[in-house]
Amino acid sequence: MAESISLFLLLLGAVFMLLAAIGLVRMPDVLMRLHSSTKSATLGVGLIMLGVALFFNDFAIGVRALAIVVFMFFTAPVAAHMIGRAAYLSGVPLWEGTLSDEMRGHYDPKTHALAGEAQSPDSLSSGEPE
Repeated sequence: MAESISLFLLLLGAVFMLLAAIGLVRMPDVLMRLHSSTKSATLGVGLIMLGVALFFNDFAIGVRALAIVVFMFFTAPVAAHMIGRAAYLSGVPLWEGTLSDEMRGHYDPKTHALAGEAQSPDSLSSGEPE
């Protein structure tokens, strides 16, 4: 019974990884590619690791699988956010079908500052206007 559940989890994880790969190729801009690949790949890795832990039925392997899942759930969204922010701030164009751009008007390309971000101590001491 555990082997069949493990096989199901492994296959389902592989399907989510395949969807992440397809989304990486098919999506029109970098932000959508990040969204599809991060969400699907994280869920795919989680399901595969759950299937591996269930298949081997060993405490040490289960702890390692859990550590991998926790690491993926913490690092993948942060990395995707940082890559997306860097892409947006460097001027990578959005897809023409994008409905809203909530950062438009809040970013100054000359100073590279977002509205609402704290000023650096150097800019405050130099007397630059905020």
